[in-house]
Amino acid sequence: MKSNSFAADDNITLLAKGVVLKGEIHVEGTVRIDGRLDGDIQTKGQVIIGEDGLVQGTITAGTVISSGRIKAKVMADERVQLMRTATLIGEVLTPVLIIEEGAKLQGVMDMGVTAWEDESPKLLGNVSDLSAHRAKQVVVLDK
Repeated sequence: MKSNSFAADDNITLLAKGVVLKGEIHVEGTVRIDGRLDGDIQTKGQVIIGEDGLVQGTITAGTVISSGRIKAKVMADERVQLMRTATLIGEVLTPVLIIEEGAKLQGVMDMGVTAWEDESPKLLGNVSDLSAHRAKQVVVLDK
């Protein structure tokens, strides 16, 4: 039988379809949203937003997987995955972003890159380095 991490989780919090919650959810395990949350979610585990789910606020989690609608700041330590029916409007901070064809993303993305690598890229054998052909800077000396 195929292992399902959602079913194996000891602590599952479910916001069912048709339920509207205004407030905060703080848990250790998995949170599944099939209703509407106007507020914040904080967990070290997964946040799963179903096709009918809507979250407006802030999501802080290990992993976020969405098939629904998010209008929030999303911070995931491991990854954010947008399924084909997902729409995300907001700010995303995560090291890994997976977007299926059809998903929509509007906002700011931060994957933790703060600078280029120090090493310059290696050129292929048949590619010349054009920096040697650039014009040299001219310095004018006062007399």
